[in-house]
Amino acid sequence: MAYNPLSIASLNSGSNGNCYYVGNDEDAILVDAGLSCRETEKRMSRLGLSMDKVRAIFISHEHTDHIKGLSVLSKKFNLPVYISLGTLKGCKFELRPDLIRSLPSHEAIIVGNLSIKGFPKIHDASEPYSFMVSYGEVNIGIFTDLGAVCEQLTHYFKQCHAAFLETNYDEDLLSKSAYPYFLKQRISGGRGHLSNKQALELFTTHKPSFMSHLLLSHLSKDNNCPELVASLFKEHALETEIIVASRYVETAVYTISEPVAVHSF
Repeated sequence: MAYNPLSIASLNSGSNGNCYYVGNDEDAILVDAGLSCRETEKRMSRLGLSMDKVRAIFISHEHTDHIKGLSVLSKKFNLPVYISLGTLKGCKFELRPDLIRSLPSHEAIIVGNLSIKGFPKIHDASEPYSFMVSYGEVNIGIFTDLGAVCEQLTHYFKQCHAAFLETNYDEDLLSKSAYPYFLKQRISGGRGHLSNKQALELFTTHKPSFMSHLLLSHLSKDNNCPELVASLFKEHALETEIIVASRYVETAVYTISEPVAVHSF
Protein backbone atom coordinates (compact mmCIF):
# COMPACT_ATOMS: atom_id res chain seq x y z
CA MET A 1 0.00 0.00 0.00
CA ALA A 2 1.33 3.44 -0.95
CA TYR A 3 1.12 6.18 1.64
CA ASN A 4 1.18 9.91 1.18
CA PRO A 5 3.97 11.68 3.05
CA LEU A 6 3.57 13.43 6.39
CA SER A 7 3.78 17.19 6.81
CA ILE A 8 5.32 18.63 9.94
CA ALA A 9 5.80 22.12 11.35
CA SER A 10 6.58 23.86 14.59
CA LEU A 11 4.08 26.63 15.25
CA ASN A 12 6.27 27.80 18.15
CA SER A 13 8.99 26.25 20.27
CA GLY A 14 10.27 27.72 23.50
CA SER A 15 9.39 28.68 27.05
CA ASN A 16 6.92 31.24 25.66
CA GLY A 17 4.81 28.54 24.00
CA ASN A 18 5.04 25.16 22.27
CA CYS A 19 2.86 23.67 19.55
CA TYR A 20 3.78 21.10 16.88
CA TYR A 21 1.79 19.97 13.83
CA VAL A 22 1.94 16.52 12.22
CA GLY A 23 -0.47 15.46 9.48
CA ASN A 24 -1.12 14.10 6.02
CA ASP A 25 -3.65 14.98 3.32
CA GLU A 26 -6.59 13.84 5.43
CA ASP A 27 -5.78 13.92 9.13
CA ALA A 28 -3.55 15.84 11.51
CA ILE A 29 -2.85 16.26 15.21
CA LEU A 30 -1.29 18.94 17.36
CA VAL A 31 1.19 18.10 20.08
CA ASP A 32 0.82 20.66 22.87
CA ALA A 33 -1.19 23.88 22.77
CA GLY A 34 1.04 26.51 24.31
CA LEU A 35 -0.12 29.36 22.05
CA SER A 36 -3.44 31.13 22.33
CA CYS A 37 -6.20 29.74 20.15
CA ARG A 38 -6.14 32.86 18.00
CA GLU A 39 -2.37 32.71 17.50
CA THR A 40 -2.52 29.00 16.69
CA GLU A 41 -5.15 29.66 14.02
CA LYS A 42 -3.17 32.59 12.63
CA ARG A 43 0.06 30.59 12.27
CA MET A 44 -1.73 27.59 10.81
CA SER A 45 -3.34 29.86 8.22
CA ARG A 46 -0.02 31.45 7.27
CA LEU A 47 1.36 27.98 6.61
CA GLY A 48 -1.64 26.95 4.53
CA LEU A 49 -2.65 24.35 7.13
CA SER A 50 -6.30 23.77 7.95
CA MET A 51 -7.72 23.30 11.43
CA ASP A 52 -10.44 21.24 9.73
CA LYS A 53 -7.91 18.40 9.36
CA VAL A 54 -6.86 18.46 13.02
CA ARG A 55 -8.49 15.52 14.80
CA ALA A 56 -6.96 15.69 18.30
CA ILE A 57 -4.49 17.38 20.63
CA PHE A 58 -1.85 15.41 22.51
CA ILE A 59 -0.42 17.02 25.64
CA SER A 60 3.10 16.30 26.87
CA HIS A 61 2.82 17.84 30.36
CA GLU A 62 1.09 20.54 32.39
CA HIS A 63 3.59 23.42 32.26
CA THR A 64 1.94 26.62 31.01
CA ASP A 65 4.01 26.90 27.84
CA HIS A 66 2.45 23.62 26.67
CA ILE A 67 -1.21 24.07 27.65
CA LYS A 68 -1.92 27.82 27.60
CA GLY A 69 -4.35 27.66 24.68
CA LEU A 70 -5.65 24.15 25.26
CA SER A 71 -9.04 24.79 26.82
CA VAL A 72 -10.21 27.31 24.23
CA LEU A 73 -8.71 25.46 21.25
CA SER A 74 -10.20 22.13 22.26
CA LYS A 75 -13.63 23.59 22.94
CA LYS A 76 -13.81 25.75 19.81
CA PHE A 77 -12.90 22.93 17.43
CA ASN A 78 -14.43 20.10 19.47
CA LEU A 79 -11.05 18.35 19.63
CA PRO A 80 -10.42 15.39 21.93
CA VAL A 81 -7.43 15.82 24.24
CA TYR A 82 -5.13 12.87 24.93
CA ILE A 83 -3.54 13.53 28.29
CA SER A 84 -2.07 11.52 31.15
CA LEU A 85 -3.94 11.45 34.45
CA GLY A 86 -1.07 13.17 36.25
CA THR A 87 -0.92 15.93 33.64
CA LEU A 88 -4.68 16.40 33.77
CA LYS A 89 -4.58 16.79 37.55
CA GLY A 90 -1.79 19.36 37.16
CA CYS A 91 -3.79 21.59 34.83
CA LYS A 92 -5.11 24.74 36.47
CA PHE A 93 -8.27 24.79 34.37
CA GLU A 94 -11.03 22.36 33.47
CA LEU A 95 -11.45 20.65 30.13
CA ARG A 96 -14.78 19.47 28.80
CA PRO A 97 -15.13 15.96 30.27
CA ASP A 98 -16.44 14.53 26.99
CA LEU A 99 -13.25 15.61 25.21
CA ILE A 100 -10.78 14.03 27.64
CA ARG A 101 -9.05 10.85 26.47
CA SER A 102 -6.65 8.63 28.41
CA LEU A 103 -3.03 8.31 27.33
CA PRO A 104 -1.73 4.74 27.66
CA SER A 105 2.01 4.13 27.64
CA HIS A 106 3.58 2.60 24.50
CA GLU A 107 0.19 1.70 23.02
CA ALA A 108 -0.81 2.92 19.56
CA ILE A 109 -3.70 5.38 19.55
CA ILE A 110 -5.42 5.60 16.18
CA VAL A 111 -6.60 9.07 15.19
CA GLY A 112 -7.98 9.12 11.67
CA ASN A 113 -5.30 7.33 9.69
CA LEU A 114 -2.48 8.34 12.04
CA SER A 115 -1.00 6.17 14.78
CA ILE A 116 0.40 7.87 17.89
CA LYS A 117 2.42 6.27 20.66
CA GLY A 118 3.10 8.12 23.89
CA PHE A 119 5.73 7.10 26.38
CA PRO A 120 7.00 8.48 29.71
CA LYS A 121 9.91 10.90 29.73
CA ILE A 122 12.16 12.39 32.38
CA HIS A 123 11.04 15.92 33.27
CA ASP A 124 9.98 17.82 36.37
CA ALA A 125 6.27 17.45 35.76
CA SER A 126 3.52 15.21 37.12
CA GLU A 127 3.34 12.50 34.43
CA PRO A 128 5.09 13.80 31.28
CA TYR A 129 5.07 12.07 27.89
CA SER A 130 6.93 12.17 24.59
CA PHE A 131 5.31 11.06 21.33
CA MET A 132 5.95 9.30 18.05
CA VAL A 133 3.45 9.82 15.23
CA SER A 134 3.31 7.24 12.43
CA TYR A 135 1.65 6.93 9.04
CA GLY A 136 2.50 3.81 7.12
CA GLU A 137 6.22 3.32 7.65
CA VAL A 138 7.02 6.99 8.34
CA ASN A 139 7.68 7.99 11.96
CA ILE A 140 7.88 11.48 13.45
CA GLY A 141 9.22 12.01 16.99
CA ILE A 142 8.31 14.88 19.29
CA PHE A 143 10.99 14.81 22.00
CA THR A 144 11.21 18.02 24.05
CA ASP A 145 11.38 19.02 27.72
CA LEU A 146 13.74 16.20 28.60
CA GLY A 147 15.86 16.05 31.71
CA ALA A 148 17.96 13.21 30.35
CA VAL A 149 18.24 10.70 27.53
CA CYS A 150 16.72 7.38 28.61
CA GLU A 151 16.46 3.97 26.95
CA GLN A 152 12.87 4.64 25.87
CA LEU A 153 13.83 7.86 24.12
CA THR A 154 16.72 6.15 22.35
CA HIS A 155 14.44 3.29 21.27
CA TYR A 156 11.99 5.62 19.53
CA PHE A 157 14.60 8.05 18.20
CA LYS A 158 16.19 5.20 16.21
CA GLN A 159 12.90 4.73 14.34
CA CYS A 160 12.32 8.34 13.28
CA HIS A 161 12.38 9.70 9.75
CA ALA A 162 12.17 13.17 11.33
CA ALA A 163 12.10 14.49 14.87
CA PHE A 164 11.65 17.56 17.00
CA LEU A 165 14.51 17.27 19.52
CA GLU A 166 15.16 19.56 22.45
CA THR A 167 18.42 21.50 22.44
CA ASN A 168 17.61 23.85 25.29
CA TYR A 169 20.94 25.25 26.44
CA ASP A 170 24.64 25.56 25.85
CA GLU A 171 26.50 24.47 28.97
CA ASP A 172 28.99 27.36 28.93
CA LEU A 173 26.29 29.98 28.34
CA LEU A 174 24.19 28.58 31.18
CA SER A 175 27.10 28.48 33.62
CA LYS A 176 28.00 32.11 32.86
CA SER A 177 24.42 33.39 32.82
CA ALA A 178 22.82 35.60 35.46
CA TYR A 179 20.33 32.87 36.36
CA PRO A 180 20.26 32.08 40.09
CA TYR A 181 21.94 28.85 41.17
CA PHE A 182 18.67 27.01 41.91
CA LEU A 183 17.39 27.71 38.38
CA LYS A 184 20.62 26.56 36.78
CA GLN A 185 20.31 23.35 38.79
CA ARG A 186 16.68 22.95 37.79
CA ILE A 187 17.59 23.23 34.10
CA SER A 188 20.68 21.01 34.11
CA GLY A 189 20.04 18.73 37.10
CA GLY A 190 18.68 15.72 35.24
CA ARG A 191 14.94 16.48 35.31
CA GLY A 192 14.87 19.81 33.49
CA HIS A 193 16.12 20.19 29.94
CA LEU A 194 18.61 18.72 27.46
CA SER A 195 21.79 20.57 26.64
CA ASN A 196 23.15 20.90 23.12
CA LYS A 197 25.84 18.37 24.08
CA GLN A 198 23.37 15.77 25.38
CA ALA A 199 21.13 16.10 22.33
CA LEU A 200 24.09 15.93 19.96
CA GLU A 201 25.31 12.73 21.59
CA LEU A 202 21.88 11.17 21.04
CA PHE A 203 21.91 12.34 17.43
CA THR A 204 25.41 11.18 16.53
CA THR A 205 25.13 7.85 18.34
CA HIS A 206 21.60 6.80 17.41
CA LYS A 207 20.51 8.73 14.31
CA PRO A 208 19.05 6.30 11.77
CA SER A 209 20.44 6.53 8.26
CA PHE A 210 16.97 7.40 6.91
CA MET A 211 16.40 10.46 9.16
CA SER A 212 15.79 13.29 6.69
CA HIS A 213 14.98 16.21 9.05
CA LEU A 214 15.85 17.21 12.60
CA LEU A 215 14.17 20.25 14.13
CA LEU A 216 16.15 21.61 17.06
CA SER A 217 13.54 22.68 19.59
CA HIS A 218 12.81 24.53 22.82
CA LEU A 219 15.96 26.70 22.71
CA SER A 220 16.52 28.93 25.71
CA LYS A 221 16.34 32.64 24.90
CA ASP A 222 19.21 33.42 27.27
CA ASN A 223 21.34 30.29 27.35
CA ASN A 224 21.53 29.21 23.75
CA CYS A 225 22.12 30.63 20.29
CA PRO A 226 20.37 29.35 17.14
CA GLU A 227 23.45 29.80 14.98
CA LEU A 228 25.66 28.05 17.52
CA VAL A 229 23.53 24.94 17.87
CA ALA A 230 22.72 24.73 14.16
CA SER A 231 26.42 24.82 13.31
CA LEU A 232 27.17 22.17 15.92
CA PHE A 233 24.62 19.73 14.50
CA LYS A 234 25.34 20.43 10.84
CA GLU A 235 28.92 19.25 11.35
CA HIS A 236 27.53 15.76 12.00
CA ALA A 237 24.31 15.81 9.98
CA LEU A 238 25.41 14.11 6.74
CA GLU A 239 22.15 13.87 4.73
CA THR A 240 19.88 15.06 7.55
CA GLU A 241 18.52 18.60 7.16
CA ILE A 242 18.94 20.63 10.36
CA ILE A 243 16.30 23.26 11.19
CA VAL A 244 16.08 25.46 14.27
CA ALA A 245 12.49 25.78 15.50
CA SER A 246 11.98 29.40 16.51
CA ARG A 247 10.48 30.73 19.72
CA TYR A 248 9.06 33.70 17.77
CA VAL A 249 7.59 32.42 14.50
CA GLU A 250 6.43 29.22 12.89
CA THR A 251 8.80 27.11 10.80
CA ALA A 252 8.10 26.18 7.22
CA VAL A 253 6.11 23.00 6.57
CA TYR A 254 8.42 20.06 5.86
CA THR A 255 7.39 16.99 3.88
CA ILE A 256 8.59 13.70 5.29
CA SER A 257 8.38 10.52 3.24
CA GLU A 258 9.80 7.04 3.40
CA PRO A 259 13.05 6.80 1.41
CA VAL A 260 12.75 4.88 -1.84
CA ALA A 261 14.64 1.62 -1.60
CA VAL A 262 17.45 1.25 -4.10
CA HIS A 263 17.70 -2.26 -5.53
CA SER A 264 20.77 -3.64 -7.26
CA PHE A 265 20.38 -6.28 -9.93
